[in-house]
Amino acid sequence: MQSLQQSFDELRLRLRDKRRLNHVSDDIVYYLIFAPRNMLAVKRLMKPWAAKLKLDGWAVETFSMADAVRKIVKSHGLRDIWLTSEADDPLDFKSINETLADALMAEDALECCLKDALHALKDCEKTIMFITDLEALHPYLRVGSLEQRLQGKFTVPTIILYPGIRAGKTTLKFLGFYPEDGNYRSTHIG
Repeated sequence: MQSLQQSFDELRLRLRDKRRLNHVSDDIVYYLIFAPRNMLAVKRLMKPWAAKLKLDGWAVETFSMADAVRKIVKSHGLRDIWLTSEADDPLDFKSINETLADALMAEDALECCLKDALHALKDCEKTIMFITDLEALHPYLRVGSLEQRLQGKFTVPTIILYPGIRAGKTTLKFLGFYPEDGNYRSTHIG
């Protein structure tokens, strides 16, 4: 696996490629793949990376999956019931996780948060979006399923910071321990 800096440098080169940016039939989505043990390092690199991209002429926006999950759970109508149920049986992780997964998927709540963020950028030229904190999706869902449902709705080049392992040219293992998944349509870097 290449270093974080090598992966970021490759991403910058790909973003500079005008042909790819002007290509209209596919969404411009990149997975910047890194070993899960490097999650904190990637978080520390976000500001320097954003600064370099700004020097390249990009406006940088960030969408945090952790913030989106927190927002959905905090505002859910059943939150008080969940808290009471959890207090009754705090070690029932299976039920707790199933309930939270249902809340994130119900009415496409998480998908709508991301779609709204992308839609807000539709007229913003030279803007890119980083999607961060994917680990917040564990154990509820994987980002590949969101990407598939949002096909055609990525309005700006989007970089998904993916903690996982490459298992071939197009196959990824989320967090390094999920089963291999080859359903990612986008360009993989790292």
